[in-house]
Amino acid sequence: MIVKTAANASEQANQLQDLVTVNKITSLVVFPFESAALTKPVAQVKAKGIYVTVVDRGLTDTSAQDAYVSGDNTAFGRIPAEYIAKALNGKGNIVALRGIPTTIDNERMDAFNGVMKNHPNIKLLDAKHGNWNRDDAFKVTQDYLTRFKEIDAIWAADDDMAVGVLKAIEQAKRKDIKLVFGGAGAKGAIKTLMDGSDPLIQPTSRTRPSSCTTRSR
Repeated sequence: MIVKTAANASEQANQLQDLVTVNKITSLVVFPFESAALTKPVAQVKAKGIYVTVVDRGLTDTSAQDAYVSGDNTAFGRIPAEYIAKALNGKGNIVALRGIPTTIDNERMDAFNGVMKNHPNIKLLDAKHGNWNRDDAFKVTQDYLTRFKEIDAIWAADDDMAVGVLKAIEQAKRKDIKLVFGGAGAKGAIKTLMDGSDPLIQPTSRTRPSSCTTRSR
């Protein structure tokens, strides 16, 4: 078994080429860094007769894979939207942070938007990519807080991004935001929920195949 890690999509694509030409692999399990950027490199691996299993972040062309394993990403977007809509009593201004451009990010955002269509008095002011990274999320949230003078809730869509969101809110000394909804069930987020140490962090969610749980105080 050969294990490789990559810092970006281009490095991962180069690793795939080496695995085929140098290591002569017969099967591949890949967690694509990005969907579009890795679709062709993975397809080239499959074209060599290598069995390809794609995990989590899907490809833009499913014919490039033999098997696909992922969590319930529709629920990951739907449940936060339902929770936020209920918490705001169907009225308010919200912003969202998306992950890295991938098929699962699209699935989550589409599900979130699908719920919000049923709540016309909730306005989604913007949704930008925070890349599931706390530093990127901090910068995106800073932009939101500068541009929008009233925000009721933020869908951070990841517990790491929620850390960056909270830091930006604290630095801006904003008091209008009532709720920050993360995701993935990070240990730190669960501890915050258990301790009740931050009133903005009320729920988080995590996915596994065919299910999504929301934990709240």
